[in-house]
Amino acid sequence: MSDIGTAGIRRIVTVVEETFSEGGMVLDKPTRRAASVAIIENPFSGRYVEDLAPLMAIGRTLGRILPERAVAALGVASEKVESFGKAALVGEDGELEHAAALLHPELGAPFRDVLGGGAALIPSSKKRGAPGAPFDIPLGHKDAARVRTHFDGMEVRVADAPRANEIAVAIAVTDSGRPHPRVGGLTVDKVVGRDGLV
Repeated sequence: MSDIGTAGIRRIVTVVEETFSEGGMVLDKPTRRAASVAIIENPFSGRYVEDLAPLMAIGRTLGRILPERAVAALGVASEKVESFGKAALVGEDGELEHAAALLHPELGAPFRDVLGGGAALIPSSKKRGAPGAPFDIPLGHKDAARVRTHFDGMEVRVADAPRANEIAVAIAVTDSGRPHPRVGGLTVDKVVGRDGLV
């Protein structure tokens, strides 16, 4: 719990989506996606600061806390997660670079540790918005970026966040790709997973 305090977290919201039918066709197995969103205070709200290392450190903390919660909500063993992604929504007094500091230098390694691997780049997105604004977490296969069945996204929103001086930081994980994929390309059973591409 001390990590939560040091990261300046106000709330964490975790959601699970289960799709049972798509295009009028029932799925043999439901597809499941889970996201965890932390609402944090932006220590640099309203002012330009050159050194964003404190946000990078918060990203490292969130890189463990959020995947642990999302994987638990998904209800699968961490190594069974198939795709992942990350995103941030910055309140109006912050910068997009604040989101970048949270998402890129430090968040990925602990995220991969929670999953027991993940050779592919973690897809990401950043935007600015008001409380309740929707934002998308892009998704891709965790070991092979070219698996088309897993090119996807999960929309999230938190009704009262981010406030002007906050940032909503989110990660998502899945147990499968899109429902009824049929656009061809590399399939999960052909994944090698060494280079992060195939």
